[in-house]
Amino acid sequence: MRNPTRPAALLALAVAGACAAAPALTAAAAPAPLLVRPDGTYPTQPLAKDVVVVKVIQNGVTNLQQAPSIEAGLKANLDTMVRLARQACRTGKKPDFLLYNEFPLTGYSEGTREEKLRFTISIPGPETEQLGAIARECDTYIIFGSYARDEEWPGHILSLNAVLDRQGRVAARYWKTRNIKRLTPGTEIPTTTIEAVRDRYRARYGIEQEFPVLQTEYGNIAVSTVQLDPFVFAAFAMRGVEIMFRTATLFSPTDVKAIAQFNNFYSAMSNITFPPDSDAAKFGGGSLIVDPRGRVLAEDPTNNEAIIEAEIPIAAHRRNRRIPHYPLEVVAPVFGQYLQETPLNHLDLPPAQLPATGKDMAGLIDRTSRWLDGGGAADAQPGAGRRSSQ
Repeated sequence: MRNPTRPAALLALAVAGACAAAPALTAAAAPAPLLVRPDGTYPTQPLAKDVVVVKVIQNGVTNLQQAPSIEAGLKANLDTMVRLARQACRTGKKPDFLLYNEFPLTGYSEGTREEKLRFTISIPGPETEQLGAIARECDTYIIFGSYARDEEWPGHILSLNAVLDRQGRVAARYWKTRNIKRLTPGTEIPTTTIEAVRDRYRARYGIEQEFPVLQTEYGNIAVSTVQLDPFVFAAFAMRGVEIMFRTATLFSPTDVKAIAQFNNFYSAMSNITFPPDSDAAKFGGGSLIVDPRGRVLAEDPTNNEAIIEAEIPIAAHRRNRRIPHYPLEVVAPVFGQYLQETPLNHLDLPPAQLPATGKDMAGLIDRTSRWLDGGGAADAQPGAGRRSSQ
């Protein structure tokens, strides 16, 4: 599948580009941001308490596409989120973090890009205003995923994870790092991820925001919807994550346990539930919270609506902690020659040229891959020529 000439060809392109740009470089160029401290420490905020409580909510969702109207569907889903948040706050220990699944407000919808854009929300927006009131009422962080739209990214369907702080403000918006490509080719339109528009994302938000860590009074956290992708979570760990929150619409418990153990952090996963008589029921629920050794602290293995909770001794975990040891120099020769199938920036296109259907998306991936394999610029979509960084 891979063309052995690709690494050499792309290296030549990268070198040529660097040489062409050399005259523009000056001694006054800004230094690269420090993303990882060489001594293994990482920046933190003082802790407000030694032990924090994480609660994970798993529940079913009305897909907006199947609701009587978008407004009715959003209201029903938001009412469910509010009900479960209040239940979580009034029973058991008071939560410091409440985690919902990947799409508790919108559900998953099918159709063309134009159709699916109708089933997105703005973050911040009316829904985060109402959930922010619950965060203040409960004095807790609220974390949830959603299909979203953004005026700065017209035509793009984003998969965001929002973090609302204890004052109800949007403290962070986590873009999905990357999608699993070719999982269901031709049947869905993958959301725009950081990988898909990496250069423009970096120019707009900064390289630090590619793997951002939110330093809170309850520990360093991050949120991701990525599945089965250990490199992504290793990067978050290097940046200082202590609690990794994850959202899903299908996931692997083994993945959650292994990733936590590999990266020495606590992790919580919230999965959606499905109608009990559906084919997908066997994939629903199973939400869990694990410790840095991959041991389960709390779990609901059923496909039922549920709230699970666990205490995390965050102060003890942080004490004398360093980021994990990774053998990057050992594996660098192999990693340096690897080229991923789907290149960076493949969705950095004008709105009118974004793929409208899953079939179009699959065709776009084929064309950009062929271009890198030597098919020539004639097959490339706009923006493809910048992929020499791969």
